[in-house]
Order: sequence, then C-alpha cells, then structure tokens
Amino acid sequence: MKKYSKLKSFMASLMLLVVYPASSGQIVGQDRPNFIFILTDDQQYGLMGCTGNKIVQTPNLDELANDGVLFTNAHITSAICTPSRASILTSQFERKHGVNFNSGTSLSEEGWANTYPMVMRENGYFTGWIGKNHVPVGKGGYDSGVMEKSFDYWYAGHGHLGFYPKDRHQIFKDAKSDTQVEVVGEGIQDFLSNEQKLSGALKFIDHRPMDKPFMLSVCFNLPHGAGTGSMQMRDSDDEIYKTLYRDKNIPLPKNYIARKDIKTPKLPVEIHHAEDRQVGYDYVDTTEGHRERYIRQMEAMTGIDRLMGELRETLKKEKLDKNTIIVFTSDHGIFMGQFGLGGKAFCYEVTTHVPLIIFDPKSKKYNRGKTSDALVQSIDIAPTMMTIAGVDIPASYQGKDLTGILSGTKTSVRSFLFTENLWSTQFGNPRCEAVQNKEWKYIRYYKNENFSARKKIETAKAMGINSSSML
Repeated sequence: MKKYSKLKSFMASLMLLVVYPASSGQIVGQDRPNFIFILTDDQQYGLMGCTGNKIVQTPNLDELANDGVLFTNAHITSAICTPSRASILTSQFERKHGVNFNSGTSLSEEGWANTYPMVMRENGYFTGWIGKNHVPVGKGGYDSGVMEKSFDYWYAGHGHLGFYPKDRHQIFKDAKSDTQVEVVGEGIQDFLSNEQKLSGALKFIDHRPMDKPFMLSVCFNLPHGAGTGSMQMRDSDDEIYKTLYRDKNIPLPKNYIARKDIKTPKLPVEIHHAEDRQVGYDYVDTTEGHRERYIRQMEAMTGIDRLMGELRETLKKEKLDKNTIIVFTSDHGIFMGQFGLGGKAFCYEVTTHVPLIIFDPKSKKYNRGKTSDALVQSIDIAPTMMTIAGVDIPASYQGKDLTGILSGTKTSVRSFLFTENLWSTQFGNPRCEAVQNKEWKYIRYYKNENFSARKKIETAKAMGINSSSML
C-alpha cells in the first residue's frame, strides 16, 4: 500500500512537471497567448472617440476599448520618439538606457537582448516587427543590421517612413498600396495569414510555426508630422486621405494662441528658446495651418482604425482571436499650438499623456469595457505582457505589472510617476523632469545654454554651407 501511495505521488509530481516546466514556470504549446503590440506616433490622448473626440471616426478602436481596458491616465517616460520607444522596449527610463534623440547614442547588443521582443523570443515566441523602427541598435546604429537579424519576420524601415513608405524604403517596394497604413496592413495580413509571400519581407523560415505563440510589434509613423506633412492627396490615395473631415468645423484646442498674438511666452526665454524651434512645427502658428494638420491627423487615425478592424477580422478568420492579446498605445503626444507651443519634448500633459488599451480575449466579461484612472506608464507594457505569457521579468526592468488592474484585483500600481526630457538641444528645448500624482504635477527645468540653431543656419548661409549639415 505504501509503495502504491509513493508511486501515485511520484506520478502526480511528474505530471505537474510536464504541464508546468520547473525551469521557467511557462505555459506550454498553443495554450500560451499571442501578442500584438501596436504603437502610433505623435498621437495625443484625445484623438479617438473613446478618449472624448466628437469628430474623428474610430469605431474599431472604440470597440477595442469597450472589449478591453482603457487606461485614462497613462503616460510615457520621455516625450520624444527615440527615447520613448527605447523605454518601451527596455522597460527603463531614458536616464537608465541612455539612448537619446539625434545624439549618436545606440542601444548596445547586450541591452537589445533584454528588450521585450528578444526576451519573448528566447522564451519560445515567434517574433515579427512591422512598420517603423526609431531606436538605433548596436555598433553603427540603424546600419548595424542587428534588428533585422533579430526577428523571425521583419517588414520595417528605420527612421521616418513618410506617408508613402515606398518612396523611402526599398523593403516596401513590392507592396500593392502606396500609403503607409495600408502598406503596414499588407505586412500584418502576410504575417497573420501565414502565407508570408511578400518578397520584400525578411524572414528566417518560410512559414510561421503553428505550434508556437507569436509576438508581433506593429509601429506606425502616423499621425506624426513627418507622415501627415508629406500627404499629397494622390489619385491613388484612399478617399479617407483626400476628403474626410474637410467639411467639418474644426475647433481650436483649449489654450491655443497664434504666434503673432503671443505677448508673454509660456516659458521664459532663459528656459525655452522658442525662436529656434524646428520649422516643421510652423503649422501651429496660424489657425489655417492648425486646421489643415489636424484634419490630416484625424484622417490618419481613421485609416489606422480601419486597419484595426481588418486585423481583428483576420484574427477571427485564422482562428487566432480567442488567444491573441492586443495592446494599443502611442509613443507620446504633441503640442498643437496650446500656449503657442509646437512639437513635443516637454513634460506637460499634452505631450506625456497617451491612450493605452489592453484587450485580453480570455478575461472575464465583468473585467471588460472598464476604464482605469491608475497612474501607469509605457514602461509597464513589457512586464505586463511577460506576466501574462508566464515569462520571467528581467531584473533590469523598471516598469510595473498591470495584470492586477486588468483582473480587477488591484486599482493602482504606483502613487506617483516620473517623466523626463533629456533632449536639451540647439532647437531651444530645455532639459526638464517632472513628478506627478493624480492631482498635481511638478516640473523642474535646467539651465539652457545650448547654442542657437537659428544662428547656426545664419552662419551656414553666410559661408555657403548646407544648413542641414551645419545643424
């Protein structure tokens, strides 16, 4: 009898080891969830119906929020493309990962190995990256080839994609469409359908393994100014990008002020050298410029929204919808003339506050369609996905696990949060950092002794030197 009991106990222990591997505690096989992470660019918080916009048409994103959890108090860590995206990848603040915008810095290969796509790949996930990359990796940065070699499926370009990616990046040349959202959509369909026939895409195996879960990152360069500013309303463009919203009365944002009407700048000149601001943000200076750019931003968002609808339909068609988690957010917001300001890189709510939606098809119905005002940040995304996947979170990560909020067992993960801007440059931006709770935000500015971009341009012209090279 004792021998039988011992045998029974041993067999039970063996079964547990088979189902839950002791080495990692991971869920095995197709029971492990798939992930699709979607990142927009320059998308201010209120640019969707579910975040309060009464004009823009985003029914599919609104439905995603209604099916999942919408975080209404989500913030990035650094309000500018490269450091923000590096923070999402590494779950670290900018001052820890050290990758700044236009500074010549690059994420080391050791640091890259600890990013969420690489950790997930190391733990058995089939990985894909589609769209934009704006984080230099390895020696040589964008030219190192490290990222392209790191994914099982790569259909992306480094830096800006523009509204017409085929004009800028060879990898997209065989796409049927010309416009960015639709080109990215072709890559998504190719990845999910498992056909993988796009000749431009780089892939290590011919087909996505059906017995492996996948981690797909989709990164847009819209509604960013480099994308919306390059819209040409070509004959081949969808009507969304030519006529939508042009018959609407477009209100100015709260606290908008045209440049000519500024009597007292929001920030004193010893902190912010407004005259050195990049010319790419001049559209905020007039009401006409604001209207045109805002229309283009909304058109881009409606295009992205349509892609979201197509994505969810494809997941359903491929029988992936019941086991695929979707995360949607933006790398930062942008000033559209509020207080006379244009661009980003500040610590105000306009630039730090972003939408964040997490949809888990396996969550209980009573946990869906919720909004959470918990203070959360972009660095929380990676540890949250890993927790759901049963993957150990690297010790270097600084973000919080949000699964407690998703399940309803927690209402918060922090009582305050920190944001920073270390991009103190010739374009007038000051270095600053901020701490905030749900009621107050305190911003500290550092002395601004940067040389003037305007003076550099004047010198270049006087010497007959290309001003871009001088800058």
